[in-house]
Amino acid sequence: MESSRGTHLNMAAVASRVGAARLLQAAFGCATFSLVAHRGGFSAAYGTFCMSVWCFCFAVTVFIVTCEFTRLHSCLSISWGNFTAAFAMLATLMSITAAVIYPLYVEFGCHSNGCEARDFRISASVFAGLLFFAYAAEVFLTRAKPGQVTSYMATVSGLLKIVQAFVACIIFGALVNGSQYDRYVATQWCVAVYSFCFVVTVVVVALSVTGKTAMLKCPFERFVVVYTFVAVLMYLSAAVIWPVFCFDRKYGSPHRPYQCSRGKCPWDSQVVIAVFTCVNLVLYIVDLAYSQRIRFVSHH
Repeated sequence: MESSRGTHLNMAAVASRVGAARLLQAAFGCATFSLVAHRGGFSAAYGTFCMSVWCFCFAVTVFIVTCEFTRLHSCLSISWGNFTAAFAMLATLMSITAAVIYPLYVEFGCHSNGCEARDFRISASVFAGLLFFAYAAEVFLTRAKPGQVTSYMATVSGLLKIVQAFVACIIFGALVNGSQYDRYVATQWCVAVYSFCFVVTVVVVALSVTGKTAMLKCPFERFVVVYTFVAVLMYLSAAVIWPVFCFDRKYGSPHRPYQCSRGKCPWDSQVVIAVFTCVNLVLYIVDLAYSQRIRFVSHH
């Protein structure tokens, strides 16, 4: 039997800068949820969300490192470059959200039995921040360089698709939190805008990750540009309509009602939706500017 040197294990998967970033992600992620589970503690929906984020990111990162190191990713029927780029961007957004939420909703005071729980919570918060920087480093290292032919999800346009979907999820969360969007047909149109753009964005990401862009009847890059242009127009209408029907005196209230309780005030949800509608509008405009001059490959 002939020996095949260096063909089974990919040492670059752990020895390269991207590999080092992924190893740090796994280490920081494991440290974060271990500290929280051991003594840091978590409760309510916010704590459960943070733990879910850290466990999910850790599991997928270990999966990616394992597949890269053993070259098993070549056996998967997906576009590996698109998958890893999309996950790195998603993990960056999820990890920074958890890193911000956890310190806000846990107590850092000392109790009668000592300050050990506080120390664990502080340590978990620090590692949560480091986890975000580790994922952000991977996004920075793997992003498409000017003039480079690469996977779509590694381009600015592809990365923005993940951010747009993430922002849409924030909008949906505010919509279901008593936003009273069903009071007017105009605000229902805004919900239709958010839903349509979110679904199509997810479809674009899914087609890229699965390497099925050839299923479209038109060139993928043309489809992306046309859809992004339509999304800009739709979000522009929502950015105008939503504030008018929520904060104009004729339809809503320009000021926060005094009787509104914290966390259960429709006005607060309406403000969140208005702000993130404008955020997504800007993201789609930037996306449109970049998507007209990208060059990428469907399988990488």
